Amino acid sequence: MSRNLRRRYASWTSLVVMYVLTVLALVPLGLVLWFTVAKGLPSVIHPQFFFNSELPPCEPKCPAVSNAGVGHAIVGTGIIVGIASLIAIPIGVLGGIFLAEYRIARWSNWVRLASDVLVGTPSIAIGLFAYAFLVVPFHHFSAYSGSVALAVLMLPIVARTTEGAVSLIPNGLRESGLALGLPRWRVSLQLILPAAAPGVITGALLAVARAAGETAPLLFTAFGAHILEWDPGMPMQALPLTVYKYALLPYKSLQAQAWGAALVLIVMVLAINLVSRYVLRRQIALAGQL
Repeated sequence: MSRNLRRRYASWTSLVVMYVLTVLALVPLGLVLWFTVAKGLPSVIHPQFFFNSELPPCEPKCPAVSNAGVGHAIVGTGIIVGIASLIAIPIGVLGGIFLAEYRIARWSNWVRLASDVLVGTPSIAIGLFAYAFLVVPFHHFSAYSGSVALAVLMLPIVARTTEGAVSLIPNGLRESGLALGLPRWRVSLQLILPAAAPGVITGALLAVARAAGETAPLLFTAFGAHILEWDPGMPMQALPLTVYKYALLPYKSLQAQAWGAALVLIVMVLAINLVSRYVLRRQIALAGQL
């Protein structure tokens, strides 16, 4: 067998193996999506599902979606994740700029190590930390404590993605700003950060997507509520808590609501990921034009 023929067979074999492994990786994802859509779509198609927050266990006299809704959970998720984003994104962006622009600074390696450790820390451990730090001293569950727990999860993701985006900016831009007499911090914030904005936004959106789907930290902090609550100082419901709590109950009406909440949550996370991918591709296209 000639060398070219062996190479052709090796290439085709590698290609087939790659496609097979890709399909095997997509099968679990496809099954999860199929089950979620099949179970959750009957609840989602009812308009009151998105606005009603009453959850009566009326089985078996009422339909599976009667008077059931996740309006309070959607609002709670928005408030909790929104507050967490206000905490984590500014700190993470500044931390990422520091890691990229001051690589040889005294604390850079320690900050980078702390970020890597936090990325791999189980979310339930962070939930316990927030419980001991914010819930136990005040003897009160609240959305604020849940937001702090989610912010701790988001912080290393934002910092590391910001570091990667800022590191890709050419040094010529930095040198131009310094040559004009601008201090280093102004060059970083006014020149480098706007140039790296698409990558920074992508990292922030990925962090938001992860925080929106976390359940364990909220079990110890936000606790959940059966009513629509706007005060972050009170216990508040969220979509992951709805899925967790009502999927375990014996009432089919609430189990149907859990599937519907899971479908809404998956759609939200999918939308955030698609937006982040679009922003990243746009950044790559602009970089190619330059």
